[in-house]
Amino acid sequence: MRRIMLFLVIAVFLTGCGSYYKVTDPASKNIYYTEDVDQMKSGAVKFKDVKTGGQITLQSSEIKEIDSKEFEAGIKSGKPEGTK
Repeated sequence: MRRIMLFLVIAVFLTGCGSYYKVTDPASKNIYYTEDVDQMKSGAVKFKDVKTGGQITLQSSEIKEIDSKEFEAGIKSGKPEGTK
């Protein structure tokens, strides 16, 4: 599982700028939206949550590249984090 997640994270970094991402914390099910994800040496990911403006660091995450429509809908959603 860790290898798959690492592969996905690397694939995300190779796609370049101008992308949108939905990042899910599998432990809490919180959902975050960002335009950039940085992988740290420890394997964690660090990014700026567009909804709150806060810097988030997660040891375990699910990262999905999304289109601009899904990104805009996600950040405009009034739903609390952790809901689908």
